[in-house]
Amino acid sequence: MNLFHLPPLSSNEELCELLLSDHGIRIERIISTGQASPTDFWYDQECDEWVALLQGQARLTWLDGRTQNLQAGDWLFIPAHERHRVDWTSQDPPCIWLAVHGKLR
Repeated sequence: MNLFHLPPLSSNEELCELLLSDHGIRIERIISTGQASPTDFWYDQECDEWVALLQGQARLTWLDGRTQNLQAGDWLFIPAHERHRVDWTSQDPPCIWLAVHGKLR
């Protein structure tokens, strides 16, 4: 498998692929094609998340008002229950995310 191989996707489709799940750790590849979190939606995840943006650009916002612009190569650690949302993702090129979920601290 190649993380940069993109299957055909429509512009309203986001793909989340489970790459590995073992011992309480889940690794996913996510391909975003311009998607954002719905208005007034906040992720409140049970697990920590380490996420890297491999391609594209995106912006995340936290409930406390912080924002983070991401470009290819940037990564973040998001502790469990730290409410956040995806404000926007680039469509051309699509965003390729690598996300690791679990008890990481």
